[in-house]
Amino acid sequence: MTAARVALVTGGIGGIGTAICQRLARDGFRVVANHHPSEQEAAEAWKNDQAGLGFDMETIAGDVSSFDDSKRMADEVRAQHGPVAVLVNCAGITRDKTFKKMEEDAWRVVIDVNLNSVYNVTRNVWECMLEAGFGRVINISSVNGQRGQFGQTNYATAKAGMHGFTMSLAQEGAAKGITVNTVSPGYVETPMTLAMRDDVREAIVAGVPMRRMGKPEEIASAVAFLVADENGYVTGVNLPVNGGLFMH
Repeated sequence: MTAARVALVTGGIGGIGTAICQRLARDGFRVVANHHPSEQEAAEAWKNDQAGLGFDMETIAGDVSSFDDSKRMADEVRAQHGPVAVLVNCAGITRDKTFKKMEEDAWRVVIDVNLNSVYNVTRNVWECMLEAGFGRVINISSVNGQRGQFGQTNYATAKAGMHGFTMSLAQEGAAKGITVNTVSPGYVETPMTLAMRDDVREAIVAGVPMRRMGKPEEIASAVAFLVADENGYVTGVNLPVNGGLFMH
């Protein structure tokens, strides 16, 4: 029996990350969900919750904003489960402020977690993908990386940069059996968006042609499409899943 391919999902215990982990597990991957070292207790609770739902998934701590810790994490995943065949870069944070009020720390931490992490983690699994002659890298960006957003120069810059990374690395992996793609969600129903004031959430929904937020499972479905063997000719794309909020 062939061993299941290993899928590493950064930010895997978050709202969108959880849906991606569940979908990849259903599709037969050995899923490892990354979390920040400070979230150890939450990660253990998450793993127990997922087991209760019938999902046998692993968790691993790793500060993806650190190259050294990303290397340690990738080495541990490889030693314990095998080489990473699928990487989903889903870790992300926000520190929203108008540019006039944005301090350097708010700029740097968002770039480090949302963009530099993509280099940090991908770089440490890339050689194994090259050796295997197979790989899938999916970068979870955002509609605001495509259109910009008031008060999010840091976030939008990082998310736009992710797709530049995607297009360039896709060219390097194309002849090696590795695809690299971006998924750009719009507003999605997660604990963060559900915690918004009703009037704020209603105003957002009113601006979406489909008149609703997306579901995490719809983002996971897009990831599953790009990961599938039969879609190995799709690379370097930015797949929007935003209900028509932004079209180009």
